[in-house]
Amino acid sequence: MLSRVADSLYWMSRYLERAENTVRQLEVTMSLMLDHGASGAEERWERLLASIGNPEGLEWVGDPEATARALVFDSANDASVISCLSSARENARQVREEISTEQWQRVNRLFHYMHAPATQTLFRANINDALASIIDGIHLFKGVSDTTMLHGQGWQFIRLGRYLERAYSTATLLEVFQPNLYSLPERERSGYQYLEQVGLLRCCTAFEAFCQVYTADITPDRILEFLLLNRDFPHAIRYCVDSTLDAIEFIQRSGARRPPEELRSAIGRLHAMLGYTTVGEIIAADAATFLHTIRERTMAIHSLIHHHYVQYSIQSALTA
Repeated sequence: MLSRVADSLYWMSRYLERAENTVRQLEVTMSLMLDHGASGAEERWERLLASIGNPEGLEWVGDPEATARALVFDSANDASVISCLSSARENARQVREEISTEQWQRVNRLFHYMHAPATQTLFRANINDALASIIDGIHLFKGVSDTTMLHGQGWQFIRLGRYLERAYSTATLLEVFQPNLYSLPERERSGYQYLEQVGLLRCCTAFEAFCQVYTADITPDRILEFLLLNRDFPHAIRYCVDSTLDAIEFIQRSGARRPPEELRSAIGRLHAMLGYTTVGEIIAADAATFLHTIRERTMAIHSLIHHHYVQYSIQSALTA
């Protein structure tokens, strides 16, 4: 597959996943504003911004609606939802011949929906409905991608982008939430902590799946175990890493450039890190450090994919 095509499909997927992550967290934060626990609005909004990387130009200004509007509609900021969706659409346009008509229609409709004046009117009238419409649009794109696109190399690069972005986002979210999960004063445990923990699970669309495994008995250790180590839930980091490894192996089998040993080793180390440990060992050793290591290794894998599948030299291609 041409490097230009692989790069565009990969980034199209990452931008869509990034937009969904931001909208989902914004949706949960807005709903938690109804609770008046000790963790005030400022702390919750600063936590949201930290979980998406504290983008320059986006900050808590004391006004939930103004901050939410900036996160969604500020086209001058690369981290906003509208910027991510515009970038996804531009990458899709560059590989129009590689994706299905249905994929193009869905990403194009979502792009125009975000830029329509009626969307901002809806946002002012009912933020939750506007956010839900964006998530629905992204889910529709993912659905038609899986059902209308040939499951070859291009589709595998879409999977690479989706699962690497998701693994990084989930690790970042857990790292940001870590102090709140374990260091609340005794008097604040119970109702308030339960709301915060449910909010964390909802940010990863994981509440119902978590309850199927552990019932509604939510504890910090179980949340960490589920979102880190579960092999069956699509937003769990282990699932994402397993899927990344599967995609790389498929790309190799389908005749693309053979992935270098350093890339296979990087994914293999992260895979082993999650496959041969327990949540007890993670907590005993320092969960925050473990999560930070996952983020670093995910970024290293991203850099290696970009280097060897996008920016490789002609000489290396001929010798691969």
